Amino acid sequence: MRTIAWVAIYLTALVCSAIAPKDFYTWFLEVLPALIAVVVMAFTRRRFPLTPLVYTLILVHSLILMQGGHYTYGEEPFFNWLKEVLGWPRNNYDKLGHFAQGFIPAMVTREILLRKAVVNGRTWLNFLVVSVCLAISAFYELIEWWVAVLSGTGADAFLATQGYVWDTQSDMAFALLGAILALFLLEKTHDRQLAALRSQG
Repeated sequence: MRTIAWVAIYLTALVCSAIAPKDFYTWFLEVLPALIAVVVMAFTRRRFPLTPLVYTLILVHSLILMQGGHYTYGEEPFFNWLKEVLGWPRNNYDKLGHFAQGFIPAMVTREILLRKAVVNGRTWLNFLVVSVCLAISAFYELIEWWVAVLSGTGADAFLATQGYVWDTQSDMAFALLGAILALFLLEKTHDRQLAALRSQG
């Protein structure tokens, strides 16, 4: 995906998500990782450009965050419709978000570890990738806890537990599943793009 198209999609989604969100405080908390990511990518683009696959995945993750920020994860409209159709007891858009929280960081982590030659052998590589993704997921759950403590009931929309007692554990399980599936499904495509990137350097 070309840079101009990437930026256009990102900015359009960001602006749209910021127009009359359900709760501006929740919107900011949800889109903050996407804002941080785009700043980091802007500063590292020349000395450490990423593969097209990883850039695309980061954009997809940003769109998921922006959608959840606009409506809140507990009230996302399409998943409200799915809730009615499938008879779910809750809106499960947050599970998509946590799945992405494993799926996308898995490929970002894989790219960094391989290009920096941090580890030898695919077994250790996969183990470290999954471990990093679980660490990110666990740290995010800690952030949600801290926000809840500091903000009180104002954090309900950000937490999106919807009364589910195992929400934290299931969030991390979805991140774990996302990380494992990303490694399984995208390994070959990612390796080809890494090879192409090396040949350009």
